[in-house]
Amino acid sequence: MATKGILLIRELQFSTCVTHSRDEESSGNLAVIIIPGLLGLSTVLVVTLIFYNLHKNKKRVQSMSTHSGQTADSASTPWELPEESVLEGLEFWQAGRYGPICKGLLKKRDGASYSVVVKSLRDGTNQPEAKEFVDWVLFHATVCKHENVVRMLYCQTKRLPMYLVLDACNPGNLLHFLWTLRNDSAVDSSLNLSEKSVFLVARQVAAGLDYLMSAHRLVHGDVAARNILIGPGPSVRVSGLGVAFEGRKIDSASRQRAAEVPLKWQAPERIVMQLSIDRSDVWSFGILLYELITLGAPPYPELEPLSVLPKLHGSYRMKRPENCGGPLYDLMKYCWMWSFKDRPTFSAVMKLLESSLHLAATEPICIPDPIDVFEYNEKAGLLS
Repeated sequence: MATKGILLIRELQFSTCVTHSRDEESSGNLAVIIIPGLLGLSTVLVVTLIFYNLHKNKKRVQSMSTHSGQTADSASTPWELPEESVLEGLEFWQAGRYGPICKGLLKKRDGASYSVVVKSLRDGTNQPEAKEFVDWVLFHATVCKHENVVRMLYCQTKRLPMYLVLDACNPGNLLHFLWTLRNDSAVDSSLNLSEKSVFLVARQVAAGLDYLMSAHRLVHGDVAARNILIGPGPSVRVSGLGVAFEGRKIDSASRQRAAEVPLKWQAPERIVMQLSIDRSDVWSFGILLYELITLGAPPYPELEPLSVLPKLHGSYRMKRPENCGGPLYDLMKYCWMWSFKDRPTFSAVMKLLESSLHLAATEPICIPDPIDVFEYNEKAGLLS
């Protein structure tokens, strides 16, 4: 009996082993079938997901591009030149970055006419340059909202030719106006400039530059009499915003264009490090004060442009001009502090001008020597 029991147990054990072996073999065959299937299915899912995301991103980019174009169109629409207004008598003035700059008249249906400057996009430009021109127009539409910043009147961007229309003011360019004052018979005596007038003009320029920084975080980058417009009153507007527009970019081409500003108007940190900040504009504003009180004389007339920086580093500053009172010259020197941290802000400049206005002389500035333009350009370092 015992022997039969042992044999029965062994038979059961053998049977169990065979069963386990068959189960394992069956499971192995099943795994061979299922695992590749799962791997294939997961690969299909991953590829499908990738293509879905690519398609979704493409649609998003197209949507953003369309929205951007629509935004540009809608932003420029209120500024588009109405059909009842026409530009007449356009005469070429000078070449600009994007094309010819002309002077002329804007005439409206009611008979009113305005002296204008028209900045056009040259013929045959490529699409990127045309887009940049439209961006430049929209930049003016955004920024030109202050009484002491050049006034944008209209534009044309929805059809060719593309152009920007700016108020020219009258007499217009401040530097040229200062030169005409040297021949006092050539201008209306009511437009004569006194030291007090210099204070009033300078305060308006400072207000325009302060607005650019405080409202738009913009450094003008090319503060000079040639980039200021003057009208009756006198009323003054900051113009020449090309460097400010380029200053928003960080590419080397933009830095190169910013570096083309004449050296004699640039602050030391800008010459050395290409660092352009609001206090760099303050330095240039000091040069503008010199231009005003000398009726448009070139700065550092006795120095070559490349020798200015070493002289400034050695504490050299332009001497006090004739017709310039102590408070005005003190402000010039304040603007020309070597460290930009020691220079005043434009809001402080405005307060200083207001507080010293009562000390300024009121008799017209008289400088009989006419300006020779070629000689001026040579001394100012404007000749390439």
